[in-house]
Amino acid sequence: MANWYVAAKKADFNQIAQKFGISPVLARIIRNRDIITEEEIEVFLHGTIKDLHSPFLLKDMDKAVEIIWEKVKNGRKIRIIGDYDIDGVCSAYILEKGLKESGALVDTVIPHRIRDGYGLNDELIKEAKAAGVDTILTCDNGIAAMEQIALAKELGMSIVVTDHHEVPYEEADGGKKYLLPKADAVIDPKQEDCPYPYKGICGAVVAYKFIQAFYGFRTLDFSEGGKGMETLQELFCFAAFATIGDVMELTGENRIFVKYGLPLMEKTENPGLKALILANGLAGSRLTPYHVGFVLGPCINATGRLDTAERALQLFASEDEREAAMIAGDLKAFNDSRKDLTAKGMEEAVKLVEGTDLKKDHVLVVYLPECHESLAGIIAGRLREKYGKPVFVLTKGEEEVKGSGRSIEAFHMYENMTKVKDLFLKYGGHKLAAGLSIKEERVEEFRERINGISCLTEKDFEETVHIDVPMPIAYGTMEFVRELRKLEPYGVGNKKPLFAEKNISFLRGRLLGKNGNVLKCMLEDERGYQVEAIYFGDTRQLLWDFEQQFGNSQVELFLHGKSNEIKAVIAYYPDINEFRGQKSLQLVIMNYSF
Repeated sequence: MANWYVAAKKADFNQIAQKFGISPVLARIIRNRDIITEEEIEVFLHGTIKDLHSPFLLKDMDKAVEIIWEKVKNGRKIRIIGDYDIDGVCSAYILEKGLKESGALVDTVIPHRIRDGYGLNDELIKEAKAAGVDTILTCDNGIAAMEQIALAKELGMSIVVTDHHEVPYEEADGGKKYLLPKADAVIDPKQEDCPYPYKGICGAVVAYKFIQAFYGFRTLDFSEGGKGMETLQELFCFAAFATIGDVMELTGENRIFVKYGLPLMEKTENPGLKALILANGLAGSRLTPYHVGFVLGPCINATGRLDTAERALQLFASEDEREAAMIAGDLKAFNDSRKDLTAKGMEEAVKLVEGTDLKKDHVLVVYLPECHESLAGIIAGRLREKYGKPVFVLTKGEEEVKGSGRSIEAFHMYENMTKVKDLFLKYGGHKLAAGLSIKEERVEEFRERINGISCLTEKDFEETVHIDVPMPIAYGTMEFVRELRKLEPYGVGNKKPLFAEKNISFLRGRLLGKNGNVLKCMLEDERGYQVEAIYFGDTRQLLWDFEQQFGNSQVELFLHGKSNEIKAVIAYYPDINEFRGQKSLQLVIMNYSF
């Protein structure tokens, strides 16, 4: 069973509630998100695009804009080099569309995942030179490409970096010596001396900020209209799309991008994005971060994994509805294929962990030579969820072993990899995710050394349930559910609020779904209030836990709708269930205890 914690952060909740016209419960939830000052609360509840920070606060922004304007004015050829994931594709589209609207002579290259690998390489630089490119503009990469940028400069090209990844560093005199590429301008909020107030933006938002600055707008106001502002409004939803797809925290600026970007996606006039929404059966729906993160976004990632991400860029750039529909259909098919391959890879990975000494490791290093290298990150993420540990999944490439890592809060992936960087041919990433390449003969050494330095303890792997407010289930009314929507959008860094109550009786229940993987039940509190509830977790485990606690006969009574003795503490949130046009209140059970 998990460890349960009730948030105990203090504030005058009644005063906050009165000032902002919300309930004290909502005030408490907001305080639990470490939103403390009145200004922060105001922006959280009512922030608009006018509250976004000026792009000119980013270090080197003035310099970068001046360089690119000069190139556009003189008809110099500019090449954008992006990346093959959601963030890289959206970044590249934002830059290409924004610059073309200004008359720039510009094209885009998205590296091939297997042939080129991540980011810049020598061949991409040489190809650009051979094609008569004067200036390279990177997006979602470049901060770690010191050698490639040096080569571009040797060949006489200008180079501007836009990125959001961690700046590489060396340990020196007990501190960090940061290693910046010698580009003509480097825009990355993670630079130590960058004054930008919010460091957690994705590459597409950095690209968007560049285009905003390029058009000369310090603040945004879409109601003003005008050519530049209309283009920025169109591109806004791609910055939001990437923010969700690259799993950025939905706090600060990111929250505003997503909050205003989702409605723009719903009514987008971009033929490609519209076709992708239609192909996935979401036309006319109220889009949420879930739809972008788990339905639409994976279609963009899948083409970069199994084919080429240039197809995704083609989709967004398409101006023909029939072409867009065809590409969107292809991307959905790639994603369906990717799901099957992922399931097979995951099955093999679990067998390997369960059947060897790997399971004892604090950091899992799982080598799947036959797995498609593009699936390593997805499988690593699923293994992390299953085992609650940092995970690296490695696959065999043509010349070397490549891999992706996904981490937990207690293990800073990039910093720990830096401690053993002599093992890698190439590596990069941030706290919760990373990529690497390594020689096959060093895989076992990597496993041993990364575990040797991890400093993780069993406590770091314990499941924790963080309760916002202990609250009677009767308080979860339809009106309260509607008030909770003020906290949206939910995601990393702004999770759905969680409530809890003791001594809840499970009156009757039934399993739903082909595999019985959903439990629908009726609950009752000590005061006799009854409400429907649903549980999407491991239903077999739940029934087994009930059986261990109350006996098989009580579980049978529960499943047959008869009086029983099953009671539990539940962690839940109230929601509105819509079925055939009818709306009803239901609780979503997230966890339980006895």
